[in-house]
Amino acid sequence: MSIYDSIGGAPAVQAALEDFYARVLADPTLVSYFDGVDMRRLKAHQRSFLTAALGGAEIYAGRDMAAAHGRLAVTDEAFDAVVGHLVDTLTGLGVPAETITEIGAELTPLRQEIVTSPAVSPSA
Repeated sequence: MSIYDSIGGAPAVQAALEDFYARVLADPTLVSYFDGVDMRRLKAHQRSFLTAALGGAEIYAGRDMAAAHGRLAVTDEAFDAVVGHLVDTLTGLGVPAETITEIGAELTPLRQEIVTSPAVSPSA
């Protein structure tokens, strides 16, 4: 059974995306990354990506991660914050910790494609 099927398929992915983006857009350290973004379109792309990445039947036909995120100057801190919101979302939806770890293993390699900006130094 795929991760996609084990978490509940399309309804679970949709619920996760709604909760995840509510968390991300409420995070003052992340919200600026989404200025001017058509969230309905982004969620559709993300649904397609996650469905494919988690073993669902859909084939992801969107841009690769480097092309999609290159102009955003994403830092390691921002990437980690997004991952934290995803973990919190999945935990809140009752996804078992072992499955969350499996999902993390699928998504972790994307860091090298998404993070393009050095860490932000704290002000002195």
